[in-house]
Amino acid sequence: MLRKAGLVMALVLVLTLALPTVAYGQGSGGPKEKWCSGVKIVFFPGGPAGGVFAVNVYNGALQAASDLGADVDYVWSDWDPQKMIQQFAEAMAMNPDGIAVMGHPGEDAFEPLVDEAEAKGIIVTSQNTTLPRIESRYAGSGFGYVGQELYATGYNLGNEIIRRAGLVSGDRAMVWGLLSQPTRGLRTQGVIDAFEEAGLTVDYLEIDTATNADPPAGIPSFVAYVSANPDVKAVVTDHGGLTATLQSYLEGAGKGPDDIYGAGFDLSPATVEAIRSGYTDLVIDQQQWLQGYLPILQICLTEKFGFSGLHIDTGGGFASADNIEMLAPLVEAVIR
Repeated sequence: MLRKAGLVMALVLVLTLALPTVAYGQGSGGPKEKWCSGVKIVFFPGGPAGGVFAVNVYNGALQAASDLGADVDYVWSDWDPQKMIQQFAEAMAMNPDGIAVMGHPGEDAFEPLVDEAEAKGIIVTSQNTTLPRIESRYAGSGFGYVGQELYATGYNLGNEIIRRAGLVSGDRAMVWGLLSQPTRGLRTQGVIDAFEEAGLTVDYLEIDTATNADPPAGIPSFVAYVSANPDVKAVVTDHGGLTATLQSYLEGAGKGPDDIYGAGFDLSPATVEAIRSGYTDLVIDQQQWLQGYLPILQICLTEKFGFSGLHIDTGGGFASADNIEMLAPLVEAVIR
């Protein structure tokens, strides 16, 4: 994980430092613009302003805009796929040079809009959730991807939970996810498949709209589930905000840190504390700051130099009690 992150950051630094600046003013001693100055971008951090996960993505995009000089507008969507589609249409009307989207609405919903944007000469790229059919069509025009490989990430987490928690055939596990979202749901499906292949009894709960936007709203649902299934041995929250709330869910259900193996996705300050206290045992770290920085860089590279789309997997590492103290300072700085 650290080696891959190091290579990506090295690429960012090389490109940021090595690409030319654009001089203006009188003589060689005049002020200089950053090399992506004048490029207008609309960027989707995904969730509510200041929300868990989305704030890391936003901070990455802010840093890229500062480093490169791009002019970026930020659009907050509360993780609502319908809102993302409406906002994309509104973003097109602004005639930016590029739009960086969260892929949660899926390809069928996005495809006609992306076709329209590309026909207008707007560069589109995606983060967090893949849109492979669209990416394949427009990669040459700068459509890239920064984020996890969804199904594989979920499947790998499921197998790692089985191994670390010592789960065996017949044990009960709950997966709280987003199967209703056609592409985003692949991560949830990966966890379920790994569990079912091991013979576990899997209970699936769909994250409702209220909990998706405001994770503490899900406490009554979680408490009701645990009350009805007291033999549950593992719980997976397939959502960064829900993972950050996992300790509150367990405490609400009257469970201690060693009663249920808790796992999920994405680091946050609350998740760091839950790992330290034992309420959360395993988290996939998909390095969401990069999902903000690199799409801005992608659009700048395409707009200024005609680079094609880059496909970058950020979701290969696990966080647990074994390495949380190394990661904690970065999480507190809202970088990881």
